[in-house]
Amino acid sequence: MPTEVPVGRVEEFDEFDRKIVLTDGTKVGVFRVDERFYAYENRCMHQGGPVCEGRILGKVETVLEDDRNVLREKFSDTEKHLVCPWHGYEYDIKTGQHAGDRRLSLNRFDVVERDGMVYLLVEQSDSLQQPSENRR
Repeated sequence: MPTEVPVGRVEEFDEFDRKIVLTDGTKVGVFRVDERFYAYENRCMHQGGPVCEGRILGKVETVLEDDRNVLREKFSDTEKHLVCPWHGYEYDIKTGQHAGDRRLSLNRFDVVERDGMVYLLVEQSDSLQQPSENRR
């Protein structure tokens, strides 16, 4: 049965804010996106970089003319990506799936909100050591 590890109060997180918590030697990034919370191990699938410390950007989308010629590219207003600061690997922030190969995903953790608090669900042997400050 998982243990609920307190991360912080809901109002401490603005849109796209994050906290990095250390639990049993594993860093986990907890994000607020579209009024929901998502959490992933802070380890990129490529070379283990600190993915949860990267930028959050809209997915790059191509805008086409009727004849399928490229007009321009733009950032998506709906799909946001977490970009690893080491080599630019991108992951959908709501699913943890790699942008180029959706079969690959970051290690995801469940998050619950209750009574104005945000909790990370971890295995019982884990214990929270220290949350870091909010970052954008």
